[in-house]
Order: sequence, then C-alpha cells, then structure tokens
Amino acid sequence: MPQFQTRKTVSFTPEQMFALVADVEKYPEFLPLCDALTVKSRKERDGKELLVADMTVGYKAIRETFSTQVLLKREELAIDVQYIDGPFRYLENRWRFLPSGENGCDVDFFIDYEFKSRVLGALMGAMFERAFRMFTEAFERRAEKVYG
Repeated sequence: MPQFQTRKTVSFTPEQMFALVADVEKYPEFLPLCDALTVKSRKERDGKELLVADMTVGYKAIRETFSTQVLLKREELAIDVQYIDGPFRYLENRWRFLPSGENGCDVDFFIDYEFKSRVLGALMGAMFERAFRMFTEAFERRAEKVYG
C-alpha cells in the first residue's frame, strides 16, 4: 500500500507540462525505470483522450510489464491513470497541472500502488519510491530540453 505524493513548482506553463506528461511514448527516453512503453489504443471521447498503454519497468535483472488506462483531460489539465493488468494488486496515478506565477506551474503527482507479490514488492519497492521522487525532476529536465 505504498503511496507517494509531491508537488513541485516549475517555470513552464501548465499546458506545456501537461503536453510533456501526456506524450507517454517518449517516456523511455528520459523517465527512470521505464524501459519501454507501447500505446495499444487511443480514443477521443467528450473532449478527452483515452489511451491504453503497456509500460515495461526494469531494475537490474528484473523486468515487469503492466497495462494501464490513461485519461488525458486537456481542458482540466489533468491526467488520471488506472491499472488494468500486470504485477500490481492495484495502481492509481494522478497528475494535476496548476498555474503558479506568471508562466509557472505546480506539478502535482500522486501514486498509490501495491505489488501482488510480496517478494517483488520488497525487491522493487525501495527503487520505485526513489524513482517516483525523481519523476517530477525528470519531467522538468525534459521541459528544459524541449522548451528551452
């Protein structure tokens, strides 16, 4: 039942940060532990975009792939991720992008998850927590690279 939540103020707009996080296909290029990501389907619905994606995470010799449903709510500057299948008992992830200052943004990241296997949880748990702590920094570095 690990949970992690953080809020970080960055010097990019909420729209820019939303676009970076919504561009899930690019995650393997810069996101800690992400070895691969494949979008299996993409649908527009009520001004929102719904993706089903497989993400492969790895640490040393351990590799696990899991499926999620990603709801991109551009007008709300929000992204909600729901678990479908894989090594977790459950996984819920939320991103919010809130205006801060003239051209800044507060990036709010929340994740709640539990591995099905206690052994896998013990092996990956500490590394996952460190990776989550680095996620907002990884996206901020990505924004600096993409937006300058």
